[in-house]
Amino acid sequence: MIATPSPPVQLARAVSLGLRRRIHFPREDVGTVSPGPGDEFLVFRKMTLDPEENEPTAPGAYSTVRFRFARFSPQTNVRLSLIPVAFIVAQPGFRSKTWMLGRDTGLFQGVYEWVSVADAEAYWTSFPMRLMKRRAIAGSVSYEITTVSPAGVG
Repeated sequence: MIATPSPPVQLARAVSLGLRRRIHFPREDVGTVSPGPGDEFLVFRKMTLDPEENEPTAPGAYSTVRFRFARFSPQTNVRLSLIPVAFIVAQPGFRSKTWMLGRDTGLFQGVYEWVSVADAEAYWTSFPMRLMKRRAIAGSVSYEITTVSPAGVG
């Protein structure tokens, strides 16, 4: 299993990535996607990280996290979702995250791109995931890892 750096190390890495202008928030990817029948999600943010020179340009794995927050309105939680950004971008193997909110359900979904399946697996126990799990309604969290891009996202 891939070792996840401590939160202070992640924060320092995120600052370094930002100073080197490797982090991007493309606006053209914001809109609506339908990953499955009856599912319609509003994409409200996307973050990408330029790969290192020794990394492949295409992701090797994708993960999808779905959950419901226990407290606050969806609009408040959209704003609060900015807090863990530095810890997400600093995860080993991170390539991108697309934040979504279920139009009718209020269900939050994050779709991630990773360098490898091992990186995606390591994220499940990472600091930002532990924070999110604490804020989610018990039993509402699902996590899926694939090597194929989820429908409607890419």
